[in-house]
Amino acid sequence: MSEIRVLVVEDNPLQAALIQELLAQSIDTRFEIDTYENLETALNCLSKKKFDAVLLDLTLPDSEGLTTFIRMHEAAAGVPVVVLTGNDDWSLAAKAVEAGAQDYLIKGKIDGNRLARALRLAVKRTHAEQQEWNSPMLHLAQQQFLKAAQIMGLDENLRERLLFPQRTLVVTLPFRRDNYTQVETVFGYRVQHLLTMGPTKGGIRYHEDVGLGEVSALAMWMSWKCALMRLPFGGAKGGVRIDPTELTGHELQRLTRRYTMEIIEMIGPDKDIPAPDMGTDERVMAWLMDTYSQQMGYSVPTIVTGKPVSLGGSLGRREATGRGLVYMIEEAAKMLGIPIKGATAVVQGFGNVGSNTARLLEELGVKVVGVSDVSTGLYNPKGLSVTDLLQYAQDHRVLKGYPHADEVSNQELLELPCDILAPCALQNQITDRNAEKLNCKLVAEGANGPTSLEADEILKERGIFVIPDVLGNAGGVTVSYFEWVQGTQNYMWTLDEINSRLKKILTDAFQRTAGRSDSLNLDFRTAALIEGIERVAEAKLKRGLFP
Repeated sequence: MSEIRVLVVEDNPLQAALIQELLAQSIDTRFEIDTYENLETALNCLSKKKFDAVLLDLTLPDSEGLTTFIRMHEAAAGVPVVVLTGNDDWSLAAKAVEAGAQDYLIKGKIDGNRLARALRLAVKRTHAEQQEWNSPMLHLAQQQFLKAAQIMGLDENLRERLLFPQRTLVVTLPFRRDNYTQVETVFGYRVQHLLTMGPTKGGIRYHEDVGLGEVSALAMWMSWKCALMRLPFGGAKGGVRIDPTELTGHELQRLTRRYTMEIIEMIGPDKDIPAPDMGTDERVMAWLMDTYSQQMGYSVPTIVTGKPVSLGGSLGRREATGRGLVYMIEEAAKMLGIPIKGATAVVQGFGNVGSNTARLLEELGVKVVGVSDVSTGLYNPKGLSVTDLLQYAQDHRVLKGYPHADEVSNQELLELPCDILAPCALQNQITDRNAEKLNCKLVAEGANGPTSLEADEILKERGIFVIPDVLGNAGGVTVSYFEWVQGTQNYMWTLDEINSRLKKILTDAFQRTAGRSDSLNLDFRTAALIEGIERVAEAKLKRGLFP
């Protein structure tokens, strides 16, 4: 359940009590409320405590009218303000909206749903206005690109062209909750970074922090990843800003189908091919495929990859990202002289990528000593049974409470002694604040953007080898390519064929990156990025400029 911290400024104690009662009834959001009766006290509190939204009466003992809003709006500094006004003065509230208020509510005409939704939407809109391009993840992706472009001497025209995505689509879409009385409005995105190389390819992410900047960064990384693997795709990504764990299956299906309709003109088996990402899975891809096919009038399996095998999905796709990361770990271990059998590993994240990485490492004889998910971190220096962890997670949904390990924090997990550290959760996990404390020989990035540029420099100085995300987690898009090829040919491959071809493509990319790294004395991330960017630059120059 999400939480919103609200500053309520209301001098009528009965009205304030009613607001408290109405917000306490909210099922989907927990509201933490501070209430004050006058403006000066509220402004003083605002300077000392962080709030997500302000609910402001425009008639207070020490201030009235539009001046009340203006003073609060200036002091709030980016915190959305929803104003309260009487039925006889709604025009004043309208003026406040013109001056920057996110919404207004008429006293005597509000109910719990109206009040909670107004506050939720105010927070969402403000986040959209402030954060769409101001994304740490996009900043990191651009920094990495500019560093590589500088070293390789990339043409300035191409550098400017590739710094931002070629196409972006931002939509707001409604979907109905199961109670049939509540219709949520959420933000959705689809971004195509590069259209030069063929159809674009990239997953769809459902997460409460999804924004235009984050999706653009992921699309950019996907361009370099596809070029590095020599796949005939440009990079794309999509997402919806929502927490999927709070939705029922019916709500998730309605959301997916509506989102598909909002982006349907942008996607297609020869234009842009979605796939699963964080918060989505085979089931979501099946709904997307069905919705698209209904509009076309015939079945179009190649509109998505990562769908169920019974609908034309590929064997091996579900575990492809984790399997690809393990292939890269094997190659790096050979290069570094680390014996795989008997090595120790810590895996951050126990979703699809992390759990498969841990399972496949265990099969190779690696001792997995630490894992984590959103609920907790677990550590056992004698080794964890990944089979038991998978069963426990299936039975309890999360790892918290697992009895055969010590609980550790996320920060402590990253600093555990091990040979292999695999960050497979979220971005920005290894930074200049903790890079000095890592106690591993090899970092294998299963997540996108888990390591900052500053941390890269520290790890390089410490002699810790990094398998970068554009190489480490490329197994997913590679097997997605296999699925797309199988769908267009109507010819299915065996699992052995898929895994063999996956290993061949990834190993080739690793060796090319290693060669470039050695010849130019570069870290592996920069070498991998240059390998991908160079292919994109060549393709753009060969196609020329239109008109």
